[in-house]
Amino acid sequence: MSGCRAPRRLTGRRRLALLAAGTALASLTLSACGEGTSGGSSQTRFVQGKNGIARVDAADRQKVPDISGETTTGKQLDLSAYKGKIVVLNVWGSWCGPCIAEAPNFAKVAKDTEKQGVQFVGINTRDNKTQATSFEDQHKMPYPSLFDPTGKLMLRFPKGSLNPQSIPSTIAIDRHGKIAARSLGPLAEDDLRAMLKPLIAEK
Repeated sequence: MSGCRAPRRLTGRRRLALLAAGTALASLTLSACGEGTSGGSSQTRFVQGKNGIARVDAADRQKVPDISGETTTGKQLDLSAYKGKIVVLNVWGSWCGPCIAEAPNFAKVAKDTEKQGVQFVGINTRDNKTQATSFEDQHKMPYPSLFDPTGKLMLRFPKGSLNPQSIPSTIAIDRHGKIAARSLGPLAEDDLRAMLKPLIAEK
């Protein structure tokens, strides 16, 4: 899954805004659609599976931070509105080759698991709205995405949690609003379903 390319160079105010957030993004050890280091601290207490999905026992899970803002289509979205549901957060960019590769998997699984109480939400980063909405239309994404061009939402995740550290990253949040699992890098359809299966089974 290649084809990772950074966004085109920008000028003016938008470029200054992105540069201002550059140091913060660097702290996430992100590379353009590349994988970062897993974990976060010895307090994370996660178990890394063979499929690259890290999980946390229910007793050790941390609460998801306030994740809210404007979507790629200009609407307001607050993750707390999905209280009682399993939430899948997927960090993506329209310029990211692995994001393109996994998009059909996310669209399919989102539709298949909706009636099981699963809500997918994207976090679009290092992008502009025109490119982001074009990507969503092209891949028929059936769920909203928060627009996070400078990565501010990603930085809200607490240290020691299963925080997003790559583009793409996928975070699974249980019905109690706690971070339960994470994958760094693209997910195949079977792996995405395997990530959700134990959370769906939880009461």
